Amino acid sequence: MGAGAAAAVSLAAFAVCALLVVLAPPAEQRPAPAGADPAHYTSPEFAARPAAVELDLTDHPAYKLPVPDPVDCSLPELDPASGESWNGFNGALGDCLNRLWRPRLKELGLRTAEPDFRVSRNNPDPGGSLEKGMTLAYYEGGPNMTITVVLPNVTLLAANLPAAWQQEVWISLMAHEYGHHVQELAGILAVSYSLEREAETEQERLQTLRRTELQAECLAGVAMRGLANVGDAEIATVNRYLAGGADIDTHGTGGNRRAWFDDGAGRGTLAACNTYAAPKSRVS
Repeated sequence: MGAGAAAAVSLAAFAVCALLVVLAPPAEQRPAPAGADPAHYTSPEFAARPAAVELDLTDHPAYKLPVPDPVDCSLPELDPASGESWNGFNGALGDCLNRLWRPRLKELGLRTAEPDFRVSRNNPDPGGSLEKGMTLAYYEGGPNMTITVVLPNVTLLAANLPAAWQQEVWISLMAHEYGHHVQELAGILAVSYSLEREAETEQERLQTLRRTELQAECLAGVAMRGLANVGDAEIATVNRYLAGGADIDTHGTGGNRRAWFDDGAGRGTLAACNTYAAPKSRVS
């Protein structure tokens, strides 16, 4: 997810929170007509706004869970230059990722809403490049919960990748964005965006953003390991062609991206993806 996309998501999440505050019911008791069930009416105690739940990103309950159990995943061959092909591919892969993550989300007592997948021909960062980095896909949280593939950029990258390994690279890309969806459902994105807004310096803001992005990279590694048809060779190749590469202020160094992806793919619990408790050197 590119920096511009991350900023857009942050504003969207803030707007949703503001809307919920405005629409909160007034704290007043309405009289129930004779014969009515009092349970349908609101008392002052129940109408009052509940206390905010503090979420510590360094000690999230998710870190105590094992990685998801593997799922079988049969996918159609993808033509990365075709929007129609992406729709079919993401429909099948989205089902696999939903089945993979749903049990762990339920263990946390979280809703298991499924994201929508879209394809866009609009480039959110026309100044991007293979050398400097560019937005291949991005996630929007809030009420949208949408993963969008940026067709012109994935087409450009596809032209520079060996054909034999492209399928696994695109699986990993979508697994990264689905990792943001897991963060959204777990409440991690909302807290992360708040920390970004409250940051006193640009460097502090970027470090928070990198922790979020590197965690999604780790969750992509978890997902790749959880797809039964993906083996060690495919995981290693994905890490070489997608997770590695140039250092990016918003997503971390190539070395750190590879390390977090490997941690997700190689360890047994989601504690492997606790980027928020990691030293600065691991999120640079």
